[in-house]
Amino acid sequence: MRKLLLAFCAFATICSAGAQWKPAGDKIKTDWAEKVDPRNVLPEYPRPGMERADWQNLNGEWEYAILPKGQVEPTSFDGNILVPFAVESSLSGVQKEVGEKNELWYKRTFTVPSSWKGKDILLNFGAVDWKADVFVNDILIGSHTGGFTPFSLNITPYLNGKSTHKLVVRVWDPSDKGYQPRGKQVANPEGIWYTPVTGIWQTVWLEPVASSHITSIKAIPNIDNGVMSVTVGTCSDSPVSDIVEVSLLDKGQVVATAKGVQGKELRLAVQNPTLWEPSNPYLYDMKVSLSKNGKKVDEVKSYTAFRKISAERDANGIMRMRLNNKNLFQYGPLDQGWWPDGLYTAPTDEALLYDIVKTKAWGFNMIRKHVKVEPARWYYHCDKEGMLVWQDMPSGDMGNQWAPHTYNGGTDKERTEESIRNYYKEWKEIMDLCVSNPSVVVWVPFNEAWGQFDTEKAAEWTKTYDPSRLVNPASGGNFRACGDILDLHNYPGPAMYLFDPVRVNVLGEYGGIGLAVENHLWWNKRNWGYVQFKNSDEVTAEYVKYAKELKAMVPKGFSAAVYTQTTDVEGEVNGLMTYDRKVIKINEAEVRKANQEVIKALSE
Repeated sequence: MRKLLLAFCAFATICSAGAQWKPAGDKIKTDWAEKVDPRNVLPEYPRPGMERADWQNLNGEWEYAILPKGQVEPTSFDGNILVPFAVESSLSGVQKEVGEKNELWYKRTFTVPSSWKGKDILLNFGAVDWKADVFVNDILIGSHTGGFTPFSLNITPYLNGKSTHKLVVRVWDPSDKGYQPRGKQVANPEGIWYTPVTGIWQTVWLEPVASSHITSIKAIPNIDNGVMSVTVGTCSDSPVSDIVEVSLLDKGQVVATAKGVQGKELRLAVQNPTLWEPSNPYLYDMKVSLSKNGKKVDEVKSYTAFRKISAERDANGIMRMRLNNKNLFQYGPLDQGWWPDGLYTAPTDEALLYDIVKTKAWGFNMIRKHVKVEPARWYYHCDKEGMLVWQDMPSGDMGNQWAPHTYNGGTDKERTEESIRNYYKEWKEIMDLCVSNPSVVVWVPFNEAWGQFDTEKAAEWTKTYDPSRLVNPASGGNFRACGDILDLHNYPGPAMYLFDPVRVNVLGEYGGIGLAVENHLWWNKRNWGYVQFKNSDEVTAEYVKYAKELKAMVPKGFSAAVYTQTTDVEGEVNGLMTYDRKVIKINEAEVRKANQEVIKALSE
C-alpha cells in the first residue's frame, strides 16, 4: 500500500490532468490497453531478483520534446508522454517518430520522502533505447548506452535541499542508421522489420539505500554437488570490512547460509535439492544482506533454483540437450515480444505474463526470445511458470553475406573497433541481466548472419563468461565449428540438411504459417507470411503436418525446435495469435497434442 501511495504522490507532483491522457492513433490494440491507468502505470516492483521494500515508481506522465540533435534543453515542451512507453507507441499518447537526426527530451519533477532522510537515493532505469543522458537539477549526472539493459545512478549529491527536484533525460537513437544492437527496428518498417523504438521503455524508479549497499546477485547452481554458488556485488567505501550474508530458504525454512566479502563466490550446500524443470518450476527464496562493522545496512529479497543444462551423447552417439541430466526435447515458439499498443512494452504485467501462460498451455516447454531483451519481470514469470528460454543477442550493424545451407559459408561483417566494443559491452550487460534466471538455458550471439563477426571468438567469450549454459553461436547460417549447437532454419516445413556429430543439432526456426484475420491487422498494406491459409482449420492441419514431420526427425538427431511464431507482429501474419492477442488462430487442443508428441519423441 505504501508503495502505491508513493507512486501516486510522485505522479501528482507533475500532473493533475491524468484523465486527459489517451492512446494515440487508430491502430489495433490489446484488451489490456484499456487497463492502463496513467496514475498507476506498471506498478509492480520491476526487479524481482533483487527486491527492496522501499521504493518510488516514477512511471506516469512526463513532458516531452523532439528537437534536432545537439540542442540544449528546450524552454518549452511539445506535450505529455506516458512513461515507460516508447514515443512511437500508441500508449505513449504521442506516436511520433524521432529518427537519427533528432533527440527526444523528457522532463518531470519528483519529491524524496522525508522518511528517506540520511539515505543515498538511487535513480533506476529499466531500459532506455539507445543513448541516455540524465540531468538532475540541471546537472548532467550520468550517461548510458544500450537499449535493452538497466542502469542506476546515485543522485544523492545532486539533490539541492529543496522539496521538489527536476529530472531531465535526453535520448538519441539512430535505429538502423547506427551500429548498435537494435533487433527488428528500422526507419521504414515492412515485412519482417518493425517500427523504431526510441527512449524510455521500461520502468523508472527511485529507492533509498545506505552508502554501502548491494548492487548485484549472481546465483549459479550445481545440482551434481548440491551447491548454489552466489556472488554478491556491492557499492562500498570500505569493502574489506563489509560482510555479505546469503540465506537460502525452502518454503520459509532456512536450509543453507554463507557469509563472506563482496565479490567472493559463496557456496551454499543443500542436500537433495528439489530440481527446477518445466513440469515442476520449483524456486527457493533467498535473502541477501550487507553488514558494516557488525550492523546490517542493506537487505534484499531474491530467489533461485537448482537446475542444470548440458549436452551429452545418447545411446546412439547423437549429441543431445539435457536438463537435469535427462534428455529433454526443447520445443517452443519464436517470440518477438512486440505489442501493437506498446511496441517493446507490454501494456500491463498481466499482459506480459499472458503470452508465457498461453505458450505453456499449447504444450510448449521453451521460448526463443528473438533479437529482443525483455524486462526483468518477464524472466521472473518464465522462472515461475517453468518456461525454458533461449536468449538472443539483438542484432545490429548488419550487411553480411548469408549462407544458411553450408558449413563455413557466408561472410563476416567488417565492424569497426567501436562497434565491436559496443557489442561486447551490451552482450555482457544482457547476460548479467539474465544470468541468475533458471529459465534461461541458451545464449544466442548471432542470428542469420545479421552483423555476425569473429564467430569463434564471440562464442568462446560467451562460453567463458557463463560456462553454466549452452551457446548457440550462429542461429540459422554462417556456421562455424564452435559453440555447443548447430542451428538450422527452414521455411515453411522442417528439414535436416546438415548434421554436426560433435554438437547438438536443432531446428532454430521453421513454420511461419500465415493467416490474415480481418479487423485484427496492423495495416492495410501487404501482410506477410511464409505460407498463407484461409481459416483456422487449414492452419491447424498444416501445423500438425509439420509437427509430425518434425517428430520423425527427432530420432535422427534434432534435439530442439522453434516454431515461427507466437503472435503476428505488424505486417507479419504468421502468429499462433493475432497481434492484438484477441484471436487464437489454431485449434489449441490439437496443437497441444501434437507438441507433446514431438517432445515425447526424445526419451530420457
